[in-house]
Amino acid sequence: MHISGKTKIVGIFGSPIEHSLSPYMHNAAFKHLHLDFCYVPFLVNPESLPAAVKALKALSIVGVNVTIPHKEKVVSFLDDLSEEAKFIGSVNTIINSKGKLVGLNTDGKGFMSSLAEAGINISGKKILLIGAGGAARAVSYYLCKTASHLFIYNRTARRAESLQAHLSQLNKNVSTVNEDSINSGLFIRDIDMIVNSTPLGMKSDDPMPFNTTLLKAHQIVCDLIYADTPLIKAASKVGCKTLNGMGMLLWQGALAFREWTGLEPPIEIMREALSGKI
Repeated sequence: MHISGKTKIVGIFGSPIEHSLSPYMHNAAFKHLHLDFCYVPFLVNPESLPAAVKALKALSIVGVNVTIPHKEKVVSFLDDLSEEAKFIGSVNTIINSKGKLVGLNTDGKGFMSSLAEAGINISGKKILLIGAGGAARAVSYYLCKTASHLFIYNRTARRAESLQAHLSQLNKNVSTVNEDSINSGLFIRDIDMIVNSTPLGMKSDDPMPFNTTLLKAHQIVCDLIYADTPLIKAASKVGCKTLNGMGMLLWQGALAFREWTGLEPPIEIMREALSGKI
């Protein structure tokens, strides 16, 4: 890769950031299309987020992705938001448009694209969403519009209740559940799909997000972490259809690529770059 004063810079803000596969995916796409772009991972600690966002303008950076733990906190430092990002209250993509920082969220659309690619139709299904953070807010925006009912569990009940109240503006088929419910066979047996949006599973010694011995073979289990977590492995053993976050990573990245470059993303090139790093 040849970098010059004409090279356009994009990247990702996060902490930690060393594990990110986004640089491989985007830089492979730039190389394939002969674009003078470079994607850089930036380690941005929470206390440095305001300064990092401000630097996007000063350094004429085209845009960045935003990951844990900044997706919600970054909102207050931006000039404008897409309607979806405004409703969700979470941003995973920033565009520096003529010195104006605009926040978007491509996570939800990326997740829905990954479901479609895997042949998963959620219409009429009862879904349990575990977590109520930035990723949960993004996917729940779409899930609640299509599922027959969306149940939300979060360790801090207040956050789940806040998300439920917010989503009820879109659809009344959303409710919260407590820890006893998600570990109850009577509740779990009626659930068609479970989506883990928490970081549980990123570390080998993380606990399971719920009692996986309650799973049944007819269920679908998704994890937004882009690796086969202990949850995914446990669900596979039971015979569940499983989906990790790799597809969501690919499709949300493709949407961000289109926003930054104005070009159609080379999906298969990006997919190959990701699969080569797992």
